[in-house]
Amino acid sequence: MLVTVIIFIVILSVLVLIHEAGHFFVAKFFGIKVEEFGFGLPPRAFGIKRGETIYSINWLPIGGFVKLYGEDEAGTGAVSIKEQKVSKKDRERAFFAKPVWQRALVVLAGVVMNFVLAVAIISILFSAVGIQTGGNKVIVTQVIPNSPAQKAGLKVGDTIEAINNTAVSSPGQLVTITRGHLGQKLTLRVLTTKDKQEILEVTPRKNYPPDQGPMGVAISQNIIIKKYPWYEAPFVGTSQALSESWLILSGLGMVVVQLFTKASVPSGVAGPVGIAELTGTFVQLGLPALLSFVSLLSLNLAILNILPIPALDGGRLFFILVEGITRRKVDQRVESYAHAIGMAVLLLIIALITLHDIIRLISGQPILQIPK
Repeated sequence: MLVTVIIFIVILSVLVLIHEAGHFFVAKFFGIKVEEFGFGLPPRAFGIKRGETIYSINWLPIGGFVKLYGEDEAGTGAVSIKEQKVSKKDRERAFFAKPVWQRALVVLAGVVMNFVLAVAIISILFSAVGIQTGGNKVIVTQVIPNSPAQKAGLKVGDTIEAINNTAVSSPGQLVTITRGHLGQKLTLRVLTTKDKQEILEVTPRKNYPPDQGPMGVAISQNIIIKKYPWYEAPFVGTSQALSESWLILSGLGMVVVQLFTKASVPSGVAGPVGIAELTGTFVQLGLPALLSFVSLLSLNLAILNILPIPALDGGRLFFILVEGITRRKVDQRVESYAHAIGMAVLLLIIALITLHDIIRLISGQPILQIPK
């Protein structure tokens, strides 16, 4: 249990630090003064100042943060800096004083870093380990007793290569051809489990039990492990990351709808407690499974942060874009209230999901079902 907690904290810290590193490096690139880059959350344990930036270790070992000069809790900082007696040079290096497009890139950098991390992990897995994918063979997985398939001689593990001299590459193709010839004799070319080819004749039934099918056989696609060369893996990894991101976004939408319409947490949704438990499960499944889980968490962090929710990066970006469109700074008090309300709502949702996780954990139910 202790090992799981430590690994969970390490993973969460790495994901958040990667996120904050994006803000840090892009801010430095645009000449924005970075006051502090912290590992963990305050209170501060100790810090070392290098140049103008304090690099700190904080007591709460979860994640990290970047403190930009001229960025208050609302993300503008314009009022507080203007009220202070600061040099023109420092004022020009304040976050709020930078052009809209530069501030937008600084805010987006964290999300981009999480997405890039996910793509990198997925690409490495695709190249080094490979991915399970459907092949082009149709495998017999079950033969019903006294069915046409059994009478014809089909056995579990046989590969159906062709039907009536038509090559078969998918279960759907075999089903379509079979249903088009009910009551008619069909010729199957089969590769047995002993690597011998046989020609079998079977007549699919016109009338059959609904849970058996015309032949009385269950079939599936064969599974193969496909590896991609290193130069192709990043492109496939990016495509996979985008597909997973869409699924995450759709799932978040369903979570919000159910929370506000039914006041309940959907099954399959986990908070910090559930994620910690899942970490232990993936540790047991091995390093590739754990890395895949980390990439999924990184994508979740990216998607959640890009949403236009006050208090998150997407919310800050929203106000920056409003300023860019209207060419007027948003009232700092309005933005501060918006971020405060957004944070309160987020904390409430996290509390509800965490409570749900704890109740399920106490009741002995697994928080999420993981196929093994």
